[in-house]
Amino acid sequence: MSAVDAIVLAGGGADAVSALEPGAPNKAFVRIGGVPLVQRTIMGLRASSRIDRIVAVAPPSAAAHPALANASEVRGDGARMLESLRSGMAGFTEDAIVIVAASDLPALDALAVDEFVDAVLARDLDVAYACLERRYHEAAYPEFPHTWARMRDGRYCGGGLVALRARVLPRLNTFMDALGKARKSPLRLAGLFGWDMLARFAIRRLAIEHAESRASKLLGARVGAIRCTHAQVALNVDRPEDVALANARFGG
Repeated sequence: MSAVDAIVLAGGGADAVSALEPGAPNKAFVRIGGVPLVQRTIMGLRASSRIDRIVAVAPPSAAAHPALANASEVRGDGARMLESLRSGMAGFTEDAIVIVAASDLPALDALAVDEFVDAVLARDLDVAYACLERRYHEAAYPEFPHTWARMRDGRYCGGGLVALRARVLPRLNTFMDALGKARKSPLRLAGLFGWDMLARFAIRRLAIEHAESRASKLLGARVGAIRCTHAQVALNVDRPEDVALANARFGG
């Protein structure tokens, strides 16, 4: 099995989570069980034989932070997430699959990473997004709340791993800008996705395969949702109350 490269997005400014730890540039550097979240994420990627090089994207002021020591390279972040993503992907081969990880995955491990990477490569996708069915999360981490989307296939949440090819970035950027402008307008959303998609979701008849097909058409690329079974892929620290829960679970 050939290895792929990975990017960890640890950019952005201070927020309510980072406010819990004086000196933390952003929530990626908040410690869980004494170990910064971004370090836990990098360790999870490093544990997988599927991952080769790891590029961490972080505020320039944090470039020498010990939490980033296990990254192969550290690059500066941008004002927006997509700018940070472009920074991380600069220089990568256009057609190479790159794994993009959020920086707040306290339980990420080799099992979760291997499952995701293997599924992406097996399906030969251009863009892939990890998702997790509710039953897997509740069996592993029932104390952590999540937001669930009710699909025809079941209830799912998004995961913290994405895979994409560098050549898709320009189209992804255009689509994300359009989505941002349309997110509060049903008419604009319908213009992007189509009334049929919105109606199916509203009556809980939207299947994951329908979403994959429409996203592939919109981006002009092979897009797929990876249905993961390891709950570690979707356990993130997004709110101040999540920090206490994570410390209770992973504090040793």
